[in-house]
Order: sequence, then C-alpha cells, then structure tokens
Amino acid sequence: MVTVKLSYPSPERNKGPILDVLRRVLPARGTVLEIASGSGQHAVFFSEHLPGIIWLPTDIAAERLESIQAWREDSSHSNILEPRRIDVLDDDWGIGTVEVVFSANLVHITPWECCLGLVEGARRHLKPGGLMIFYGPFRVGGKHTAPSNADFDESLRQRDPEWGVRNLETVRDAATGFKLEERIEMPANNQMLIFRRRRGAGNEKG
Repeated sequence: MVTVKLSYPSPERNKGPILDVLRRVLPARGTVLEIASGSGQHAVFFSEHLPGIIWLPTDIAAERLESIQAWREDSSHSNILEPRRIDVLDDDWGIGTVEVVFSANLVHITPWECCLGLVEGARRHLKPGGLMIFYGPFRVGGKHTAPSNADFDESLRQRDPEWGVRNLETVRDAATGFKLEERIEMPANNQMLIFRRRRGAGNEKG
C-alpha cells in the first residue's frame, strides 16, 4: 500500500505567521506536543525552524498518521518524533510531561467535549508553568471578528450541529488551572491563544 503524503493549502498559508509567534513564546528547549497534527506539514516546518524544540506530532486518524510519518521520513530533522495516536477524550495520553501543548484548528471542528478533553489532557501532561496554545477562529465578546467567520461558523454547524466557532471567553473559562496570557490576532481572521498552566494547580479543576 502506498502511503499518501497529504498536503493542504491552509497550513502552507498560516505556517509562517504561526512560526513567528512560536519563536517568541516558546521556551528555548523542550518538547511540544501537537494535538491533531493533520497532514504533518506544520510539524515538519516548525521542527525545521525550531531546532531546540522536540516536536511530537499526533492525530486520531490512521491516514493522517501515515501522512505525518511520510512527511517526517522526507525530512532531515532529528527533532521530530514518530507520530502518536491520541484521542483527546482518553484519560491518559501516555506521553509523560511536556513543556508545551499546541493545537491548530481543532476546537471548532469537533464537539465541545473534545475541547474540554484537550484542556484536561494538557492539565495532566503539562509541566507547571507550561504553555497551552490554540490557533484558529474564535468569537470575541460573543461576536465574530469578521463576516467571513460568521459564514464559516454557519457552514460548520450545517455539517455538524456540535461543531462551530467557539467563544473565546467560553474556552478561557473552561481552561481552569490556566491563565490566558495573550490573545494574538492572526491573518485570515484567526487568533492565537496563549495559556500558561498555573504553578501548583495540579490536575484539579478550578
């Protein structure tokens, strides 16, 4: 069976602006756990440009895990690990502790409980003071940041009523044990949310 190396236009468009933010906020060294890595384009690009970082890509779908591995095998970078299958709703992701959890374009194309599972998993596996970083479209103050986001939100909900562009404040309030340190406006009406795990927060909620 021939492995399909997937390639999507969106990661090619947004990888540069996302990298600019990651360069500024990530620690000089450590492990980044990427949840829902998709094709693997981000993982290879970021690992290439962040040589002090170990990049751990993950996904839930077999075809995307195969694509990530194909991108990895075509890369000459030793700081990108073999992809792991992770379901954010699992009680234990089996990866120990990491410095950063990063996820792009996940919380709006999954049911709300997946966002909660992502936060809970980050709470379990992030070191105290570690970062949880989300990229994607969010409503701010209950309002869309652009008409195109409102149209996108409607199309998502037509595909699945449990999907949709989330309220930033709802995500922030769900991220108990974390402090929202920064919201960064990105191209194409997206946002990057930078959360820091509170020291001494443990695994508890609240």
